Amino acid sequence: MERRNSRKVRVGNIFVGGDSKITVQSMLNKPASDIEGSVKQALELEKAGCEIIRAAVPDMAAVELIRELKKALTVPVVADIHFDYRLALASLDAGVDKIRINPGNIGSMERVKAVADACKAKNVPIRIGVNSGSLEKEILAKYGSPCAEALAESALGHVSLLEQCDFNDIIISIKSSNVNIMTEAYRLVASKCDYPLHLGVTEAGTHNMALIKSSIGIGSLLLDGIGDTIRVSMTDDPVKEVAAANGILKAIGLKTDCADIVSCPTCGRTKIDLIGLANEVEERLSGCKKNIKVAVMGCAVNGPGEAREADIGIAGGDGCALIFKKGEIICKVPENEAVDRLMDEIDKI
Repeated sequence: MERRNSRKVRVGNIFVGGDSKITVQSMLNKPASDIEGSVKQALELEKAGCEIIRAAVPDMAAVELIRELKKALTVPVVADIHFDYRLALASLDAGVDKIRINPGNIGSMERVKAVADACKAKNVPIRIGVNSGSLEKEILAKYGSPCAEALAESALGHVSLLEQCDFNDIIISIKSSNVNIMTEAYRLVASKCDYPLHLGVTEAGTHNMALIKSSIGIGSLLLDGIGDTIRVSMTDDPVKEVAAANGILKAIGLKTDCADIVSCPTCGRTKIDLIGLANEVEERLSGCKKNIKVAVMGCAVNGPGEAREADIGIAGGDGCALIFKKGEIICKVPENEAVDRLMDEIDKI
């Protein structure tokens, strides 16, 4: 797919935008005062494949968390700032890699410029974060609701404030819990500027609905070449956000350092525990970095054909399974040995 031509912005030791890979983000949900718990969670996120980690900085005491995160992590750290511009300045002194603010809610233009100048001096980018709940009163009065046009106008207005400060290392997010509004707002902003876009559906809900909303909203934009970094928002463990985000990238071919597992939905012809087999294969391949396609199929109707299309796979029989590799039958094994034998063959690839 052809990606939107966005500018490249450095965030710590990585880049966002341009020809850079699309990165996965998440946010800590421990209290900022719980430094030990927050660092532990951040390390879990990094291990799970999170490439940018954000932490709320609600007060000056929370700045210490930024220092500890920087000591513990190899991935960039983002400080989430609201209202008090001094928290942004203190986070910069603590070594943060990116600042997330809404320039309209930190006060006067003088304060906006103070943050922009400090970020420029340290080569730290700013993410402008606009969502349906943060729109200015005058924009809401103009449009009557937090529609896509209102979100886009707000975001670009905040961009203008930073540009007036001669600051251009900007990343934009325009989030809504409404997928239609979210996608339309991003498309509007994408057509009006070349800043990198941080995609996400905000307040998307608990795991299942958040996964659905994010897959539709984020996925549809990525398929159109729009988007440079993504965050799946869930009312759940943020490690699950990272898994979902990586799953979205894998599903549309933008993440290839992993196994792609295909499996059939089962039917009345299935004579093995295909659901159990598929779940076990998925779990055992969760850390696999090989770019391979693995098929787990239930019967002789579609199974052998699908398995032959994969690099390796299982096709179920009556209490047994055939192991295929590059279209060739390797062996026939009992059902209870199928996954172990499959993993043995994957180790050889």
